[in-house]
Amino acid sequence: MLIMFKVKNYTSFKKESILDMRSTAYVQHASHVIKIDEKTNLLKTAALFGANASGKSNIISALFFFEQYVFSQFINKKKNSDIDVSEQQVKIKLEPFMLSKNNNVASEFDIIFIHNNKQIQYGFECTAKEVLNEWYFIDDKKVYERKGTVITYGNKYQKILSAYKKIPEERLYLSVLEYFLDDESKESVLGDFISFFINEYNVFSEILFESTVNKLAGSVMLSKKLVDNQKYREEVERYLRLIDVGIKSLDVQTEVITNESTGKEKKKNVVRTVHVIYDESGKAAGEKYLDFQQESTGTIRFLAYIQNVIEMIDKGGVFIVDEMSARLHPLLTKLIVDIFQASSNTKAQLIFTTHDISLLNNNQFRRDEVIFVDKNEHGESSLYALSDLKVREDATFSKDYLQGKYGAIPIFNYDELTGGEIDG
Repeated sequence: MLIMFKVKNYTSFKKESILDMRSTAYVQHASHVIKIDEKTNLLKTAALFGANASGKSNIISALFFFEQYVFSQFINKKKNSDIDVSEQQVKIKLEPFMLSKNNNVASEFDIIFIHNNKQIQYGFECTAKEVLNEWYFIDDKKVYERKGTVITYGNKYQKILSAYKKIPEERLYLSVLEYFLDDESKESVLGDFISFFINEYNVFSEILFESTVNKLAGSVMLSKKLVDNQKYREEVERYLRLIDVGIKSLDVQTEVITNESTGKEKKKNVVRTVHVIYDESGKAAGEKYLDFQQESTGTIRFLAYIQNVIEMIDKGGVFIVDEMSARLHPLLTKLIVDIFQASSNTKAQLIFTTHDISLLNNNQFRRDEVIFVDKNEHGESSLYALSDLKVREDATFSKDYLQGKYGAIPIFNYDELTGGEIDG
């Protein structure tokens, strides 16, 4: 589970900004908090609100970049056997804050999370050409720290790691260890770190989703478990019936597909939606099978989400979504949030950006679950929670937000737009 994530000098975040998932001492919505130990209580959900271009998506981008930057350097690439991403290509590019005369400042990323009852902290400072600093701690004990190409080790890890001192300036030391350590040492030092990102860290990007929908109608977003595990498929079907989009069930068939250019044939699992058809009197008269291209974008989006949600609630982890409410009815967005906030959820978190202010109320969220992203006149984004402001528990969050009491809203110069004349 995520404790906090820090980013500095990346896209619109020039100064250090921290996404903090630790709860405050508020007593409201106690079921929205997961108790880790006597000192640590973590929020189940965090909703990020803000104007267009305020930097909301940039926080999601930073969380995504962090993961991809690390694993792109690994020789044994990160693979998630549950999700078919074979047709999805992602290019990793560092994008420091650009609205500054000094473009040589390093970007910084730092994450703290809990996995398998261990608290792990890992971070690095880098430019497009080199890694300047790097640090790795397990349960607050140093594994190693790196300054330039010089490595120092914690006492517990000195013997295991000190044989691997040579490191190219452009590479993470973590990737060196991933390549050279034997299996036993790798499991001891890196096992929980790698396991967290493979099994419990899922960034759902708006850009990637739109590319997927436009080109493949969501096919690459289908979990292999949806094909192989009937119980899991029935759970997905239950949610599809719940949202009343006309889908009765899902049909899985193995079909022979012929490549038009090569003529070669191969077997492929094909998933279709099943709809009931009716006669003129309104009675059920059979079933019709539809390809995903024939379903609405909102239905495809919800299906992609709910697979991840079911997995996260079952296994635990953090589901990070950009623009979760786009093309979803507000009640469907609320349904997903409610699943994470339910008392039955004891190990999963949801972090998402949204413009849907119907969610912005004290019945849905604690004040520490609402995070605003604002951008100043210099183009610099910042994060702050509703709990950082002097806001009453019973305040009307959405009304006060639209009135500008919390900031993070668009500011229009109507006089400039209309020449000083506004009808009505």
